[in-house]
Amino acid sequence: MSEKKRKSTSSAAAAVKEPGAKQQKLDPTKEKGWLKDSLKQQRTKNKQIQFNRKRLRYTSNTERIKQGSEGVLYWMSRDHRVQDNWALIHAQQLALKEKLPLHVCFCLFVPKSLLSTLRHYSFMLKGLKEVEKECKVLDIQFHLLHGSAGDVLPGFVSDRELGAVVTDFSPLREPLQWLEDVKKTLPKDIPLIQVDAHNVVPCWVASPKLEYAARTIRGKITKLLPDFLTDLPLVEKHPYTAARTAKKVDWEKTLASLQVDRTIEEPEWAKPGTKGGVAMLESFIDERLKLFATQRNDPNAAALSQLSPWIRFGQLSAQRVALQVQQCGSSSGPAVASFIEELVVRRELTDNFCFYNEKYDRVEGAYAWAQKTLKDHAEDKREYLYTREQLEKAKTHDKLWNASQYQMVTEGKMHGFLRMYWAKKILEWTSSPEEALSIALYLNDRYSLDGQDPNGFVGCMWSICGTHDQGWKEREVFGKIRFMNYKGCQRKFDVAKFERKYCSKNL
Repeated sequence: MSEKKRKSTSSAAAAVKEPGAKQQKLDPTKEKGWLKDSLKQQRTKNKQIQFNRKRLRYTSNTERIKQGSEGVLYWMSRDHRVQDNWALIHAQQLALKEKLPLHVCFCLFVPKSLLSTLRHYSFMLKGLKEVEKECKVLDIQFHLLHGSAGDVLPGFVSDRELGAVVTDFSPLREPLQWLEDVKKTLPKDIPLIQVDAHNVVPCWVASPKLEYAARTIRGKITKLLPDFLTDLPLVEKHPYTAARTAKKVDWEKTLASLQVDRTIEEPEWAKPGTKGGVAMLESFIDERLKLFATQRNDPNAAALSQLSPWIRFGQLSAQRVALQVQQCGSSSGPAVASFIEELVVRRELTDNFCFYNEKYDRVEGAYAWAQKTLKDHAEDKREYLYTREQLEKAKTHDKLWNASQYQMVTEGKMHGFLRMYWAKKILEWTSSPEEALSIALYLNDRYSLDGQDPNGFVGCMWSICGTHDQGWKEREVFGKIRFMNYKGCQRKFDVAKFERKYCSKNL
């Protein structure tokens, strides 16, 4: 979702290029699966790369590992992968320094909510199953704990006599609350260390404040990329074995036991886990990257990376994606610059918004000008009014909107350009901006595989509340919020073709 003009999109991409780095041209004779082997070689070659301590922050008063302890713990929360994970890298380095075993745990807690679906939890658990398998090969103990982190993690740390806890970072209120809950009950002599393993430039380093738009954060991120957009070292086989090993997880039984909405099924196109993410990245580099700059706004074109579910669940590192696209995409020219702008600047801007704005999912979290203009036009007559149920079932007069909604419900995804149109029409067809935002977030978070993520929150806030945008010509209902309509879409792409693909079906 863009500003009126996207400036300096090449600046971030240019900074990706490390001094002396060679651009690797694609070899058309490469066999499928080449990226998996290439990544293994790169990690092994770069295993001596140093951890940048600006990536971490202590949330506890103590920083020293408890002496006489039996291990170090990585509490995996947002980033569900072994390799290319700065939090796990740091945890292993701590354990190696102290000659201690290394443990990884994940706290499985399912809220009673319509947003808890089989689609999301199956994708997540299958990814974690891959993590457990990889940890076993590396002599790292993986534990699946049942319950909220505040309830189960401190006791686990005490029972196992662990001397330090490292965790990853999320800017959303629920994970931040989990962190506070753990902090309150964790023994005071155990350091609790948070590492931003999700962003290329750590959120608190990129900016100490809420940024107004991409143009205000782009230069800050670009300036820091030489320090942070480095290769990532290998998480190696751990030399210190735990006296008490982890219990093997029965993943099928675990998934079957979850109280989730099983009517929202897994999509066939997205294979869970890091391996699936790497395969999707490989296909993007080989097949779609060259089209990204010119055709990414065409929902009928196969030009997007499709990587958002794996990045959202932390099964794939955005930093690794950026490095690999830069390394292998020299023949794609402007596409690399456009993609890096989206992957790094725009995506990390959404973490900034959610981290520094507690009302990131409410109209009250919008800029003052946006709140005023929406309030001024709240009573404007709507030509159409739909309920949440009608919208959920794609029962509107607009075939393009219905097709977009159908794609999201059945496939767990929606093209980025259509997400903007889709959300703006919800503003146009509901009784208030508050209702519109609530419905848009509900539908996105319930059905999109990459939902319940800063990108989704900010995407809906951009469309409905003008976040990271500017005021436009005033009109009914929208006020000064940017307007999109059906005719505008027809000028962008073959709308009829997209409608034919999805509109003949019913939810």
